[in-house]
Amino acid sequence: MKYTEKISNKLNELLEKNYDAEKGYLNAAENVESPKLKIFFKNRASERSQFAKELRTEILVHGQIPEDDGSFKGTMHRNWMTLKSLFSSNDEEAILEESIRGEKANLEEYKEILLDDVFAPSTKKMLEEQQQKIQAAINLLMVKEELA
Repeated sequence: MKYTEKISNKLNELLEKNYDAEKGYLNAAENVESPKLKIFFKNRASERSQFAKELRTEILVHGQIPEDDGSFKGTMHRNWMTLKSLFSSNDEEAILEESIRGEKANLEEYKEILLDDVFAPSTKKMLEEQQQKIQAAINLLMVKEELA
């Protein structure tokens, strides 16, 4: 299968989303008091950093240039999470809600991109594994929100 600019663009979109998610989780970790939530958010940030490395490698292997930073929209989301946590009466619950919202948006991006059957089997497998981990993170966030 020929690696096209279209595929590179799709992978770069996901790469930006993972940069955004990593920064968002680090931001969330800074804005919660609970040591367990801090660890949870730092672990999610580390996971997203790993996703980004995998995507960057895939893009580079095929001779394309990966993005270096997140998106403007992601920056705005992180700023919103910070503001919301400052003004909310229950900071951790608000941060969990925003994290769930962000993850659901990321999950939809993966689902949409995977609808195009343009990826090599190894790339598709990597994307499906990342998608499953995002779904698992959503499930954990929803449980933590119920317990908050």
